[in-house]
Amino acid sequence: MPHVTLYALEDQLAGREPGLITELTSAVVSVYGEWVRSSVDVKLVGIPAGRWARGGAAVATAAPSVTFGMREEVFAREDAARVIARLVAAFTDAVVAVFGDACRDDVLVELVGQPTSRSGLGGRVISEGG
Repeated sequence: MPHVTLYALEDQLAGREPGLITELTSAVVSVYGEWVRSSVDVKLVGIPAGRWARGGAAVATAAPSVTFGMREEVFAREDAARVIARLVAAFTDAVVAVFGDACRDDVLVELVGQPTSRSGLGGRVISEGG
Protein backbone atom coordinates (compact mmCIF):
# COMPACT_ATOMS: atom_id res chain seq x y z
CA MET A 1 0.00 0.00 0.00
CA PRO A 2 1.60 3.30 -1.06
CA HIS A 3 1.66 5.90 1.73
CA VAL A 4 1.77 9.61 0.91
CA THR A 5 2.10 12.17 3.71
CA LEU A 6 2.03 15.89 2.98
CA TYR A 7 3.17 18.38 5.61
CA ALA A 8 2.10 22.02 5.35
CA LEU A 9 1.45 24.94 7.63
CA GLU A 10 -2.11 24.59 8.92
CA ASP A 11 -3.33 27.95 7.62
CA GLN A 12 -1.90 27.22 4.16
CA LEU A 13 -3.43 23.73 4.11
CA ALA A 14 -6.96 24.65 5.22
CA GLY A 15 -9.47 24.39 2.38
CA ARG A 16 -7.06 22.66 0.01
CA GLU A 17 -7.58 19.13 1.32
CA PRO A 18 -9.86 17.75 -1.44
CA GLY A 19 -7.58 19.02 -4.21
CA LEU A 20 -4.48 17.65 -2.51
CA ILE A 21 -6.02 14.22 -1.98
CA THR A 22 -6.95 14.04 -5.66
CA GLU A 23 -3.62 15.35 -6.95
CA LEU A 24 -1.41 13.23 -4.69
CA THR A 25 -3.37 10.07 -5.49
CA SER A 26 -3.16 10.88 -9.21
CA ALA A 27 0.60 11.39 -8.88
CA VAL A 28 1.04 7.81 -7.68
CA VAL A 29 -1.31 6.53 -10.40
CA SER A 30 0.64 8.42 -13.08
CA VAL A 31 3.76 6.43 -12.19
CA TYR A 32 2.36 2.99 -11.29
CA GLY A 33 -0.93 2.80 -13.18
CA GLU A 34 -4.63 2.84 -12.43
CA TRP A 35 -4.49 -0.48 -10.56
CA VAL A 36 -2.85 1.25 -7.55
CA ARG A 37 -5.49 3.98 -7.05
CA SER A 38 -7.62 2.09 -4.52
CA SER A 39 -4.65 1.35 -2.27
CA VAL A 40 -3.07 4.84 -2.13
CA ASP A 41 -3.17 6.11 1.46
CA VAL A 42 -2.92 9.93 1.76
CA LYS A 43 -2.36 11.78 5.03
CA LEU A 44 -2.42 15.56 5.22
CA VAL A 45 -0.66 16.97 8.26
CA GLY A 46 -1.28 20.60 9.17
CA ILE A 47 1.41 22.14 11.32
CA PRO A 48 0.25 24.98 13.60
CA ALA A 49 1.92 28.38 13.42
CA GLY A 50 5.09 28.46 15.45
CA ARG A 51 5.81 24.74 15.04
CA TRP A 52 7.67 24.87 11.69
CA ALA A 53 11.08 26.48 11.88
CA ARG A 54 14.06 27.03 9.64
CA GLY A 55 17.43 28.28 10.82
CA GLY A 56 16.25 28.38 14.41
CA ALA A 57 13.27 30.65 13.76
CA ALA A 58 9.60 29.92 13.18
CA VAL A 59 8.48 30.55 9.60
CA ALA A 60 5.29 32.27 8.47
CA THR A 61 5.25 30.47 5.12
CA ALA A 62 6.80 27.24 3.91
CA ALA A 63 6.45 25.11 0.82
CA PRO A 64 4.76 21.80 1.59
CA SER A 65 6.86 18.66 1.85
CA VAL A 66 5.85 15.17 0.74
CA THR A 67 7.02 11.84 2.12
CA PHE A 68 6.27 8.73 0.08
CA GLY A 69 6.66 5.34 1.74
CA MET A 70 7.20 2.35 -0.50
CA ARG A 71 8.79 -1.06 -0.41
CA GLU A 72 12.56 -0.73 -0.37
CA GLU A 73 12.87 -3.12 -3.32
CA VAL A 74 11.97 -0.29 -5.68
CA PHE A 75 15.44 1.18 -5.10
CA ALA A 76 17.08 -2.01 -6.35
CA ARG A 77 15.06 -2.33 -9.55
CA GLU A 78 16.76 -1.88 -12.89
CA ASP A 79 14.50 1.09 -13.63
CA ALA A 80 14.85 2.64 -10.14
CA ALA A 81 16.39 5.92 -11.29
CA ARG A 82 13.56 6.48 -13.78
CA VAL A 83 10.83 5.58 -11.27
CA ILE A 84 12.35 7.84 -8.60
CA ALA A 85 12.61 10.77 -11.02
CA ARG A 86 8.99 10.28 -12.12
CA LEU A 87 7.76 10.14 -8.52
CA VAL A 88 9.64 13.30 -7.51
CA ALA A 89 8.31 15.19 -10.56
CA ALA A 90 4.75 13.89 -10.11
CA PHE A 91 4.56 14.81 -6.42
CA THR A 92 6.06 18.24 -7.06
CA ASP A 93 3.54 18.86 -9.86
CA ALA A 94 0.69 17.70 -7.58
CA VAL A 95 1.66 20.19 -4.88
CA VAL A 96 2.12 23.00 -7.39
CA ALA A 97 -1.31 22.26 -8.93
CA VAL A 98 -2.90 23.09 -5.57
CA PHE A 99 -0.51 25.63 -3.97
CA GLY A 100 0.68 27.42 -7.11
CA ASP A 101 3.92 27.60 -9.05
CA ALA A 102 5.60 30.02 -6.61
CA CYS A 103 6.42 27.11 -4.27
CA ARG A 104 7.82 24.73 -6.95
CA ASP A 105 11.51 25.26 -6.19
CA ASP A 106 11.01 24.65 -2.46
CA VAL A 107 8.80 21.53 -2.51
CA LEU A 108 10.70 18.73 -0.76
CA VAL A 109 9.91 15.16 -1.79
CA GLU A 110 11.34 12.33 0.31
CA LEU A 111 11.08 8.72 -0.85
CA VAL A 112 11.37 6.29 2.03
CA GLY A 113 12.02 2.60 1.43
CA GLN A 114 10.38 0.31 3.95
CA PRO A 115 11.53 -3.28 4.46
CA THR A 116 8.49 -5.55 4.55
CA SER A 117 10.09 -7.39 7.46
CA ARG A 118 9.84 -4.20 9.57
CA SER A 119 6.26 -3.22 8.72
CA GLY A 120 2.99 -4.53 10.05
CA LEU A 121 -0.68 -4.48 9.18
CA GLY A 122 -3.51 -5.73 11.36
CA GLY A 123 -1.16 -6.78 14.11
CA ARG A 124 1.02 -8.96 11.87
CA VAL A 125 4.41 -8.39 10.28
CA ILE A 126 4.10 -7.97 6.53
CA SER A 127 6.30 -10.38 4.61
CA GLU A 128 6.82 -11.42 1.03
CA GLY A 129 4.73 -14.52 1.55
CA GLY A 130 1.73 -13.00 3.23
